[in-house]
Amino acid sequence: MTPARDISRLLEIMAALRTPKTGCPWDLEQDFCTIAPYTIEEAYEVADAIARHDLDDLRDELGDLLLQVVFHARMAEEQGAFDFGGVVEAIIDKMVRRHPHVFGDARGLSADAVTDLWHDIKAQEKAAKAAKAAKDPQGHEGALAGVPVTLPALTRALKLQQKASKVGFDWNDPRAVLAKIREEADEIEAEIDAGQKTKAAAEVGDLLFAVVNLARHLDADPEAVLRATNQKFERRFASIERALAARGKTPGEAELAEMDALWDAAKAAENGGNDE
Repeated sequence: MTPARDISRLLEIMAALRTPKTGCPWDLEQDFCTIAPYTIEEAYEVADAIARHDLDDLRDELGDLLLQVVFHARMAEEQGAFDFGGVVEAIIDKMVRRHPHVFGDARGLSADAVTDLWHDIKAQEKAAKAAKAAKDPQGHEGALAGVPVTLPALTRALKLQQKASKVGFDWNDPRAVLAKIREEADEIEAEIDAGQKTKAAAEVGDLLFAVVNLARHLDADPEAVLRATNQKFERRFASIERALAARGKTPGEAELAEMDALWDAAKAAENGGNDE
């Protein structure tokens, strides 16, 4: 296979889809905003294929994700902003710039030194970009700038907290975060007792933010641990459905107490008979 030619063919197909009168009506109606959700969805499907260790599916999903890049690049080209070649050139320049230990003179660095160098280069890039943008009278952005609002809420919370931590706004003990979680839970209970459902919901947001902070202090990715819990819930609920089916029932026909007992049984089975 010849990758350069394959990419050219993909670019040709996208150009044809976006050609007025002869192209695809749906593709012609799209813009950056309408395509962005599909781009995010395709990235998640890549992650899902990886989690399932399905390399055949990963190949297909990476192709779908690449199509999203080509789609955005084509729309930008139509506006005279940049083209796919510009996207490739930009990432090549960035990778070379951020790896002087491979492509430059900074040879023989340890893994820790490479990480420090990477962060230094990114900080320099951010400073240059902020100065160019001049988003405020001083020509710089705040400490929390640069975290995309379209990230999943848990991931965005994590990144905001990481940025705040770099300037010293952080707890130094996970137990302090745990105390904050208990405080937020008490505030939710108080609002529920007061019949303030809307305020209680807002406090749930504070609770989730605190839980993300605890995960960070435990060196855990909140998205990853919640994803694992989702999978665990699906697995155990499927066990309940199988057990009920063996009794000639569906979940809708079972009492909650019966399903709870089956849940405990599924949990104990996963834990080797230890129901904890």
